[in-house]
Amino acid sequence: MDTIIFNLPLIEWIGYLASLLVLISLLLSSILKLRLVNLIGASVFSFYGFFIGSLPVGIMNFVIAIADIYYLHQLYSYKERFDIIEENSDSAYFKKFIEYYHEDILKYFPDFSKMNNSDIILLVFRDLKPAGAFIGVSKNEKELEIKLDYVTPEYRDSKPGRYIYTKFSDFFKDRGYEILTCNTKVKPHQKYLKKMGFTSEGGNRFSFRL
Repeated sequence: MDTIIFNLPLIEWIGYLASLLVLISLLLSSILKLRLVNLIGASVFSFYGFFIGSLPVGIMNFVIAIADIYYLHQLYSYKERFDIIEENSDSAYFKKFIEYYHEDILKYFPDFSKMNNSDIILLVFRDLKPAGAFIGVSKNEKELEIKLDYVTPEYRDSKPGRYIYTKFSDFFKDRGYEILTCNTKVKPHQKYLKKMGFTSEGGNRFSFRL
């Protein structure tokens, strides 16, 4: 580790990197991402501590890394319960949910405005805690266009989306829909749709065959 980069030994840069990773982990709203990044940061910090001969730093971060591994195992092995309730545009609870997260919603759905009685409105619960909202509008008898597919920051690990588009897909099929479509210019949302199994049809249009 005698390599010098910008007048500092490589090992010091490793220490700075570890500090940065730990800091980033504390800024993440997703518990899963927080644990993953913190695990990497603590592991690098532990290596750094042992390498420079600082046992307190090495041992403490080694214990933190073990704790992160334990909680990550708990997160991955825990069988969560998902529930979906069909709402309507007059639902006071749904309106309050949209109002509370309205600013964050507009980051991913800048064209979202209001709900109509003809919309399919779903509220997603995760272990009985509100985790997301879905609104779809019928384009024709077989196509449902997604107007909103929002997940609260603490639950953005793709599980609510996978539940809607796989285990809950019969809900849409029973209503005669064969395809879900979505038009979006927002890059993070496009990336999410591809992760959920949507296919790009060119431009900003994505589709999902039920």
